[in-house]
Amino acid sequence: MKRYTLILFMALFSFNLSAQQGGGVIRGQVVDATTNEPVPFASVVIWNTTTGAMTDFDGNFSFTGVKPGFVELRVSSVGYKTYVSEGVMVTNNNEVNLVIPLETTVVEVADVIVKPSPFRKSVESPISARIISIQEIELNPGGNRDISRVIQSFPGVASTPAFRNDVIVRGGGPNENRFFIDNVEIPYLNHFSTQGSSGGPTGIINVDFVRSVDFLSGAFPASRGNTLS
Repeated sequence: MKRYTLILFMALFSFNLSAQQGGGVIRGQVVDATTNEPVPFASVVIWNTTTGAMTDFDGNFSFTGVKPGFVELRVSSVGYKTYVSEGVMVTNNNEVNLVIPLETTVVEVADVIVKPSPFRKSVESPISARIISIQEIELNPGGNRDISRVIQSFPGVASTPAFRNDVIVRGGGPNENRFFIDNVEIPYLNHFSTQGSSGGPTGIINVDFVRSVDFLSGAFPASRGNTLS
């Protein structure tokens, strides 16, 4: 007899506690109005309150302990129009279930203008480094689209006879230079080059396949081993 009395007392106590706490329950799902697909991570807020929730991967949300009465929900998500629901009646006895459709919106952004900078900086040795563009090679007078002849016109590089395109940098020898294509060293840069020299009658590099040339007359990185000039 005592056992039944205890169970009845506990049931009455639970009922009284829930009645004192009060509050209704709102559950729902946020979907795309066009595809009917769930909208995850949408913001759902009870209007004119600080109570809010975030939808899960399936677009579901829920509120508990909502004060009885008419409430409005404000739903927003990136790429969708903000939705404000009509007044929904919330009671302590009935659970409210909603399906909220969101309409997509077009986000207009300002025009993006990309302009090339007239100046370029080399991270290493900015004083002795020179970046030569393909236009500079093409338009160099007397260069004949030969990279070595274009380099001969730079300060610190000695001139050579017309039939040679040796690169002599800062008084060094023609054999003190190193040439790299895409970080791979090449031993010869010219047709009919002379042994022990960096030059010849004309270059073997077709500038149509060249994007740019980096010319370092000093302070070159340690990865360019055995380079003197």
